[in-house]
Amino acid sequence: MPTAHSWTEPAELRRAVSETRELVRFRARTVRRPGAAGRFLAVLLGLSAAAALTPAWVPGGGGDDKAFGVLLVLPSMLAGFLSLAIVSAVASGGGRELLARDHAVAFPVSPTTDHLGALVMAPLNIAWILQAWTLLGAGAYALGPGGLPYLLPAILLWIIAATALAQVVAWTSEAVRRGPHGAWIVRGITTAALVGAVWLQLSGRLTDFFDAMPTKHLVVTSVRMMEGWTWTWPVALLVEVLLIVGAVLVGIVPAHAASKRVPRDELRIETGVYPSRPSLRGDIPMLVRIDRGSIWRSVPMRRGLIVLAIGPGAIAMAGGLDWTQITVLPGLVASGGALLFGVNAWCLDGRGALWRESLPVEPSAVFSARSWVLAEWLLLGAVVTVVLASLRAGTPTTAEATAIACTLVAVIAQVVAVAMGWAGRRPFSVDMRSARATPAPPLVMVGYSTRLAISTTLTGLVFSALALVPDWRVSVLVAVPFLAWSTFRLLRARRRWLDAPERARVVLTVAA
Repeated sequence: MPTAHSWTEPAELRRAVSETRELVRFRARTVRRPGAAGRFLAVLLGLSAAAALTPAWVPGGGGDDKAFGVLLVLPSMLAGFLSLAIVSAVASGGGRELLARDHAVAFPVSPTTDHLGALVMAPLNIAWILQAWTLLGAGAYALGPGGLPYLLPAILLWIIAATALAQVVAWTSEAVRRGPHGAWIVRGITTAALVGAVWLQLSGRLTDFFDAMPTKHLVVTSVRMMEGWTWTWPVALLVEVLLIVGAVLVGIVPAHAASKRVPRDELRIETGVYPSRPSLRGDIPMLVRIDRGSIWRSVPMRRGLIVLAIGPGAIAMAGGLDWTQITVLPGLVASGGALLFGVNAWCLDGRGALWRESLPVEPSAVFSARSWVLAEWLLLGAVVTVVLASLRAGTPTTAEATAIACTLVAVIAQVVAVAMGWAGRRPFSVDMRSARATPAPPLVMVGYSTRLAISTTLTGLVFSALALVPDWRVSVLVAVPFLAWSTFRLLRARRRWLDAPERARVVLTVAA
């Protein structure tokens, strides 16, 4: 006779909402600098309001020229937000964790709470924030001040609805992935979707596909409200609200289904048998092998790299970007790759950090090996993206080839230096075995991703402009100061690691 509440009972839903609220308060209490976090949130809200309102008063906003062109593509942008939200949620295995797996052993929460927590955590992602700002700004510019009261609520509700729908798809994917042959089923569906998207673009049917999306009616009803009152607008908003409520409730079903199945990917790696291999000569080669193995055995690392390497490359290939535009991509991929673990580079060791410190090797060798593995990890993702993007870009000129090579070297050095510095100054104890784990708390990750994305994008734009300069040597000369500054920062991070008390603080934190 079952005695527990079913998730369909109001009491269970109320308990899940209460648990989620308490977990959010718990996570907020763990912020080391609450004052700085409060200021950061205030700035974030201010920037969000500016992104949503300011474009309406920009010259040309709501006009018949460029603004009308933005209005025409706005339905496609809304559909694109949904697609990217799904990809992000599926790659993270149902969303981000509000409570780490180790902590959930002592303080178990229901799958409903896990689902609601993933929804709360979804906006704490710089990619999600930038896309939301872009949608709000495009809507404001397209209709001008007169259309803001009608289009802004519709876009805000769509952003929430798309996020909730993405969680439904993500939890369903995770439930299927944990079933028999689930990994191959998910890979097959993902490959078919990717091939279908590329085929739509190459056949010229992508515009027709987006025009058939219901997002077009959302924009049309908002435009009609500017001409006079019509019931279709409040009905459209009501449909969006019902969609949000329905997606939140429906998402509970696959979340429960996933919780009842064994996480096969994680357990297969943790329980696998790994035969010993011949020893290598030298400490650094052995340490590199250990570090490389710890990364590739981590489920979120592998999934994240695949998404980061193939996603931008496939979009660039479908869009037919030229070499000057491709030059920006390595920086974005490298900054995204660092967010998988590089910003807290020692966290992969976990309790093994204590064992590593007992090894008879120099601390400098440990630092060099970790930096090298991080660099090759970022380089692999960036190179795959460039190769995919180059399939439709044609043969590059000497200046373009030199610019893309200099970009790769400069942004990899830049990201490695910054990440190793952050890893030494602000270590965190996290469990990276879960597919939904992140190397740092959510608010910290937002700050990291913002700073990395801005710096690497600016670097990519510099070399994108240099790709147009006929003399290829100019790119090489400009890359020298970038490398010099990155080398200085990396050496500074290395000195911090070589300091015994600082190293002990890092090791004890990640091993806690």
